[in-house]
This record gives sequence, structure tokens and C-alpha cells, in this order.
Amino acid sequence: MILTEESVQEIKKRAARYPHIKSAILPALTIAYRQVGHVDDEIYKEISSIIGIPKVEIAEAATFYTMFPKKPRGKYLLQVCNNISCALMGSDAMIKYLEEKLDIKLGETTDDKMFTMVGVECLGSCSTAPMIQVNMDYHENLNKEKVDKLIDDLRNNKD
Repeated sequence: MILTEESVQEIKKRAARYPHIKSAILPALTIAYRQVGHVDDEIYKEISSIIGIPKVEIAEAATFYTMFPKKPRGKYLLQVCNNISCALMGSDAMIKYLEEKLDIKLGETTDDKMFTMVGVECLGSCSTAPMIQVNMDYHENLNKEKVDKLIDDLRNNKD
């Protein structure tokens, strides 16, 4: 088993709240993701056995949402909005700067496993672009100085 007993019990507790058990899929995936840091086939099997929904339905939900990484990620998941609105506000230059600063490309993880950087279509913060979502937190109106401070603070655990 990958999931801890605490996670299993939390999934069961959450699942009991819903009159339609399929409604428990996203909460179960969230609990698993928070414990493990990603979701994959083994996690889908465990959730399936806990809540009694076919594994394929768990996988379908997980693969639809970008908020559930499918492979191990760094401690900090940097999601950089790269749609046209953000690109017009400087996100392309910010991505290039981050790639140089962290010595990784989009989709990669730093050697020290601290940062994984991915491009996402929209984070709904067009008026405050360029921006990055770090794990669950937004960092907006970024420039090189703010990015430097953000990365330094994360490296020094000042998050």
C-alpha cells in the first residue's frame, strides 16, 4: 500500500458524505496527491479499492485535471501561465528567465528536486500577469527581481 492508514480513513470519511459515490473521486485524488505528491496507476488502484469505483473512472478524472501531477514533482510546482493574454504581458520572457535561472525547461525538475516548472493554459489572472502559481499560491505582477526573490525565498524555506 502506498497510502497511509490516515489517508485511507480520510478518503472513507469524505466518501461517506456524498449520496453519489462518484462525487468522492476528486476528494480522494486530492488526499492521495497531498500525501504522495503525484497520482499514478497504483494510486488509482488503491482509491478504487477504497471507494469501490472502477480504476478506469479514477484515472479518467485524474487525467482530466492538470492539478494532479502524474509523476513525481519537485517540492515546488511552478505553474506558469503561457496563454496569449499572459504572453502579451511578458510570460514568455519570464519562462525563458526561469529556464535559465533554474537550468531546466518546461516540464522538467531541477536536479535537487526543489522545482518542477510546467506551462499551463490559464490561471485566471490575466490582469496581474505575468504570474506563477507555486503549489497552491499565486505570485502576480512578476518581474526579474520579484522572481529572484521568490526563488530565493523558496530555496530558503521562507514560503
